[in-house]
Amino acid sequence: MPNLGFGEILLIVFVALLLFGPKKLPELGKAAGRTLREFKNATKGIMDDEDEKQVKKPE
Repeated sequence: MPNLGFGEILLIVFVALLLFGPKKLPELGKAAGRTLREFKNATKGIMDDEDEKQVKKPE
C-alpha cells in the first residue's frame, strides 16, 4: 500500500469537508474512534483467549 503524503491527506480532508460539512465531521470522527476501540478490544480478547488455551493445554 503506498504511503500517503501531506498533499494526499489534505485532499482527502478537503473532499470530506465538502461531502459531510464541518458540523458532521466531528461526529463521524467520534464514531470511527469508537469502532476502532471496540475492534481493538475484541481482537485483544481473542488473543488473550488463545494464550489461555495454549497455557492450559496438557502435554
